[in-house]
Amino acid sequence: MKEVYEFLKKCGTYYLATVEGDQPRVRPFGTIDVFEDKLYIQTGKVKEVSKQIQANSKVEICAFAEGKWIRVAGTLVRDDRIEAKKHMLDSYPSLQAMYSAEDDNTEVLYFENATATISSFTEAPQVIKF
Repeated sequence: MKEVYEFLKKCGTYYLATVEGDQPRVRPFGTIDVFEDKLYIQTGKVKEVSKQIQANSKVEICAFAEGKWIRVAGTLVRDDRIEAKKHMLDSYPSLQAMYSAEDDNTEVLYFENATATISSFTEAPQVIKF
C-alpha cells in the first residue's frame, strides 16, 4: 500500500469515479493519506460526491505520472473519528481554512478490499491488494 500512496502523492491530482444511479461521475481529487495502515481520502459531507459514496461505496481512482498510470478499485468506508480527520488535515494544512476535525462536514474515508494496478506501455502490470 505504501507504493500506492507514494504514486498518488507524486501525481498530486487523481480522478475519483463514483456512481449516481446509472450515471458514472468523475472528478479531480488531491488528498491522500495513510493513517493506521489504511489509505484515506477526504471530502465534505455536503458535496454530491459524499452522497454518491454513501449510496454506493464502490469507487475507482485513476492517476498518471511519468509514463505510468494507476487504477485503485475498492470500497470506501467513512471514519468519523476526530483523530483520522485531524491526521488528514495536518497533512494538508491548506484545507484547514475550509475544514475542521471537529466540524460535521469533514469526511475522511479509507479503502477496504482494494486492488491497485500500476501499468505502463512498456512493463507488465503490477497488482497490489490491500
